[in-house]
Amino acid sequence: MKKINLSYIGIIGLILLASFSRIIPHISNFTPIGAIALFGGAYFKNKIHSFIIPILSLWISDLLINNYILSNYEQFTWFYPGFLWQYSSFCIIIFIGNFALKKPSIDKIFLSSISSSLLFFIITNFGVWISGSLYPLNIKGLITCYILAIPFFKGTLLSFLLYSSLLFGVFEIFKSTQVLNNIKNLLKI
Repeated sequence: MKKINLSYIGIIGLILLASFSRIIPHISNFTPIGAIALFGGAYFKNKIHSFIIPILSLWISDLLINNYILSNYEQFTWFYPGFLWQYSSFCIIIFIGNFALKKPSIDKIFLSSISSSLLFFIITNFGVWISGSLYPLNIKGLITCYILAIPFFKGTLLSFLLYSSLLFGVFEIFKSTQVLNNIKNLLKI
């Protein structure tokens, strides 16, 4: 009989729980996805899973939000305009989790959260500008795009910091307490 890896199940469970928190009313750009990317990158030993699970949780929650909760589209949509910029920024953030958080600590998580939120801000707003739908495609348009996006950065930064603290904190507490041993004994693993 193959042993169940409770740490692995705990990581996936926290990611899914955080993903579904996206449907709770919140300030603009206050979502757990950036922290999920860092967390998945840090804890999944299988690097393919470190990408697939966070990105899949983002995509599934996007499907629910865009097609059922917000219903912004007349027909079912698999992807929204600009998704490529957001998803690629999360892939880079997963790399940050893979390399900067091999041994997570409070200071590393804090610095990774801040740098990742800045990276997300830079990449996604560049995507808004390059689409050409809101700003002229010149340096003035690019600067205007970034300046007008600053108020949204508050939610991004706060969510990276809060959700990273929660995900990493809860998982470390889970690992370091008797909870894991009690579950193993209960399941006789």
